[in-house]
Amino acid sequence: MIRLLILLIAVGMTPWCSGAEEPPIKVIPMDNGVVCVRVSQITGDFAAQLDSQLTNQFTGLVLDLRFANGDKAVSADSVFSNIKKPLVILANGETHGAAAELAVQLRAAGRGIIIGSTNAAGKISPDIAVDVSPTDEKKFQKNPFANLTQPETDPNATNAMLPFIDHMSEAELVRKHAKDGELDEEDLPRQESPRPVIHDPELARAMDLLKALAVLNQKRG
Repeated sequence: MIRLLILLIAVGMTPWCSGAEEPPIKVIPMDNGVVCVRVSQITGDFAAQLDSQLTNQFTGLVLDLRFANGDKAVSADSVFSNIKKPLVILANGETHGAAAELAVQLRAAGRGIIIGSTNAAGKISPDIAVDVSPTDEKKFQKNPFANLTQPETDPNATNAMLPFIDHMSEAELVRKHAKDGELDEEDLPRQESPRPVIHDPELARAMDLLKALAVLNQKRG
């Protein structure tokens, strides 16, 4: 656990596990300038809370609405009107009330895409379906870097093996495929400290998508 916390601090991330009660909104810096906003409850002052914790200094945004609820409807325009960066919404069968309404509004307005599973009321239809058991989702929300020994994923889902996939860094790829005499040692990129691997299937999909969009935007620019 201590080793994990050191790795998280080294890459500029906020530890996910907390002994305190989960706040309605938790903003967590991720890799490559991506920010994850985890919501447990949509409150009447949701927009103000978000503005107070979120700056525009990020490349992409993950709005985690899994297990989120709320009885105060919030307009998508009032919350994300000033955000022009790519947005990915995470939702599941326990996304209800104002949280489900917000997800549907954002998707209908073309502001973001939804990754996850259809909620109980059938209101949310994800663009990218990822079936993970609620038990595992709870564990991954507490710690998305946890490598569960026996993930309770749907064996018929296409993402069933996703938690076991490790992503090799570009520097390590170059080192692995460099042959004798082809590259001098000084030409090799410096090997970075290993980063924690995200084993949460939904969050991992969101991160991969946002990274791909960032590369595409750079090429267009």
